[in-house]
This record gives sequence, structure tokens and C-alpha cells, in this order.
Amino acid sequence: MQKLDGQLITVLGGGGFLGRYVVQRLLARGARVRIAQRTPRAATFLKPLGGLGQTQFVAVDVRDPASIARALQGSDAAINLVGAFDDMDAVQADGAGHVAAAVKAAGAGALVHVSAIGADPESASAYGRSKGVGETAVRAAFAGGTILRPSILFGREDHFINRFAGMIRMAPVVPVIAPNAKFQPVYVGDAADAVVAALGRDAAGKTYELGGPQVMTMAELLRWVADAIGRSPLFVDVPDFVASALASGFGWAPGAPITKDQWLMLQHDNVVGDGTARLADLGITPTSMASVADGWLVQYRRNGRFAELASR
Repeated sequence: MQKLDGQLITVLGGGGFLGRYVVQRLLARGARVRIAQRTPRAATFLKPLGGLGQTQFVAVDVRDPASIARALQGSDAAINLVGAFDDMDAVQADGAGHVAAAVKAAGAGALVHVSAIGADPESASAYGRSKGVGETAVRAAFAGGTILRPSILFGREDHFINRFAGMIRMAPVVPVIAPNAKFQPVYVGDAADAVVAALGRDAAGKTYELGGPQVMTMAELLRWVADAIGRSPLFVDVPDFVASALASGFGWAPGAPITKDQWLMLQHDNVVGDGTARLADLGITPTSMASVADGWLVQYRRNGRFAELASR
């Protein structure tokens, strides 16, 4: 196990889905962890995971360079996990540059910036474009930073597999938007291990794309979830012209099944590119969904944990 004894590592967005796993691994390796986010109180549930004085909390807004500079004072390394689906240019593009510049000014030895597969300054989607501009800003401000691009993250607290499982549990008929779009879901624990491994010198200045062992289309993924929770709804593929019209005409509405920007993102496969560095290059063996999902998807089954007994 990589030792980080006594190092002060600032994790921006440490209380989020990926952040809680990253923080846990840093604490286990002996690091002092400063969790920096807009609402630090929301991350205090992580404090019992560390020893006395091992965990710190500070308020930061990546849109405010002064707050980032304060958060990074005395840091040996920084990890930027901050992302957003609104105000994306300010948070994911400008904010990423602010963080990288502050890391350089603070004299921290390492920066790990978590982006996303599909990041591209020329992307048609605002999400992909802001992520791509953010990567460019990171490279310009801190050339030795490591960039990680995960595919869709899955895990107990995710908003992806859980969303589909909840929908499948409730609906006898499930519409499938972009049924042929491909994903390579990566376990959040593997992504967290990658973040910590990327703090090493060998990863400095490199970009890695993180994907799991399975590439699945949207249709295959939904059917896999249905099978995992013991449900058998009728799946109906939504024609692209209908999905596009829904996204363009109603994507702005609260509770809309898909936004226009999400539709644009689905026009490109979310998989690890050929010839790119990946989890294996960081010494990590990808975890399959089947090996871990049973631990939490059971809540969506009829009779929950007693489903097997009920079927006898």
C-alpha cells in the first residue's frame, strides 16, 4: 500500500460520491486530509474515518481564486473532484484553471484533476466542452498535473445504476433512449484507487482514461439491471428523432427524462479510447458490476434480501 504518512492533501469536492472513497483511501494511507467544498458541513460524516486531527474541513468555491488559495495553504498535493451540471464553464473550465494555478502558487508537489471521458474543447455538449477547456487550463497552469477521465461511475451511492433500478422497479414499461450508446462503467472504488495512485511521480503529466471490464450499450445495461433486481419490464427503444425532440423541447423542465446536453453527450460512446493509458497502467484491476452490485441493488428486489427465501 502506498504510504502518505503525514502529507497534507487537499481534496476539493471530497464529500461527493467519488470524494468519500478517495478520502477513505488517503486516510488509510496515513495522509492528513483537508476536505474543501462549498458546504464543508455536508462532508463531516467523513471525520470518524480518520484519527484525531487527521481530517480538516474548509469552505471553498472554485469560482473564487482567493478561497482556493486559502484552502491550499501548506498542502503537499491537491485533488480536484469538483464538477457540475450547471454553471459548467465557471466550475469545470475556469474553476479547473483556478485550482491548477493555485496549486502551482502554493508549491504543492502534485495535482490530480478528475475530468471525464468525452472531454473535448470542441464538443457539441456544454459538459464535454467545459471539461475539455478545463483540462487545457490545467495543463497550461500546472504541466505536471495528472488528468483522469473516468467513464460512468457506479457504486452504492451512485446516481446512474440506482436511477435505472428505481425506474425499472416502478414501471412495467421502460423507454430506452439512445439504446446503442456504449458505456464502460467503472467502479467508484477503482476510480478512487486510481486517484491515489496518480499522486505518484510516475503519473505526473499523464492522462488516463478509466473504464471497467465491460462495454455495454444502454439497452444491454438496462436489461442487466433488470435481471440483477429480478424484474422483467417491457423495454421499448425510443427512436432517435423522438428522443432528440423531447430533449430539445422539454429538456429544460424539472424532472425531464433527458436534457438537450445529455442527448448531445449520448451521441458519442463513453468508453476508453484505443491506445490510451488506463487503470491497468496504474496497477489496478477493474472490478465488474456483477461482483459488487448485489450488495446494494438488493433493495430494489421484491422482498429485498428475503427474495431468495420467498421464491422457494
